[in-house]
Amino acid sequence: MAKKTKAPATKKSKSILNAKSHEFLEKYINNIAPTGFETPGQQMWLDYIRPYIDTHIVDTYGTVVGVINPDAKYKVVVEAHADEIAWFVHYITPDGFIYLRRNGGSDHMIAPSMRVNIQTPKGLVKGVFGWPAIHVRQEKEEAPSMKNIFLDVGARTKEEVEGLGIHVGCVATFEDEFMVLNDRYYLGRALDNRIGGFMIAEVARMLKENKVKLPFGVYFTNSVQEEIGLRGAEMMAHRINPDVAIVTDVCHDTQTPMMSKIMSGDISCGKGPVLSYGPAVQNNLLKHIITAAEKNKIDIQRAAVYRATGTDTDAFAYSNAGVASALISLPLRYMHTTVEMVAKDDVEAVIHLIYHSLKTIKNNQDWRYIK
Repeated sequence: MAKKTKAPATKKSKSILNAKSHEFLEKYINNIAPTGFETPGQQMWLDYIRPYIDTHIVDTYGTVVGVINPDAKYKVVVEAHADEIAWFVHYITPDGFIYLRRNGGSDHMIAPSMRVNIQTPKGLVKGVFGWPAIHVRQEKEEAPSMKNIFLDVGARTKEEVEGLGIHVGCVATFEDEFMVLNDRYYLGRALDNRIGGFMIAEVARMLKENKVKLPFGVYFTNSVQEEIGLRGAEMMAHRINPDVAIVTDVCHDTQTPMMSKIMSGDISCGKGPVLSYGPAVQNNLLKHIITAAEKNKIDIQRAAVYRATGTDTDAFAYSNAGVASALISLPLRYMHTTVEMVAKDDVEAVIHLIYHSLKTIKNNQDWRYIK
């Protein structure tokens, strides 16, 4: 009988992330930084990126920018957003239950039975989204909506709720933590888009550690308030007045049940960064990024957007006299839930793609279509 030989094991390329990177990622994802209240996460991000930059900017509303080569006239922005969806305390009933308003695109359908952290002047207060038990619901079940979801903090009266430090305007976020799933996916809440902040910080680290000297200024921008209309990026676009903007955010993986490829395209976690085509995307910059991907053997996917990208790309593209802008997206499952998932390989691919795209931009490069 012929001796069977084992097929050689597939050699996995060495990760560009180190122990410090992973420690920061977990800590950063787990921090609470809802839209309008991003300061703790922004301070954490700045502390991490500080060794890799020359100086930094912080604006009135909390956007943080790490700058390399700040005296250069030609400016390139590399951007992500820092905020996460949340809830505002809106109404406290006499018997101590709390009704809410959205802060960003919070999903009422997933709320029942979720645990939350409520930020108050007295510190964090724990609560839960209550919901009637299956035994007592009517045959025609009522679906969760903004009219019927509520928080229970274990209080019996409005006064007891207020005694905990909770008042109208306090912010509540879902309580859930970062984990690695099957050694293949990063999983947690707020990967949209703190994973983006992590990725651009890693690009800054790689430039520093590899002693890459760029002839232009690089502005690593971690914007606030994206989830309510790209507001942080809009403010910072006017302040920096960049020549180029490379934005990274998340997009929908469409391989899971109940997703429509007809409506949302054919996008898959694990198959690389997604490059968007649309009016806000400057085509010459897009071609530059595609060339960087091809030369460095980085797999990419493509998506077509309707009118706007819906990301901070739009804020930069249409600011000032117009800024050459492009979007590099990270495929993500279960957006705006507590179990958002991204492939580890895709995270590293996005970091590589931004890094190599930056390295090949020329000083004063002219992106115009007609010259």
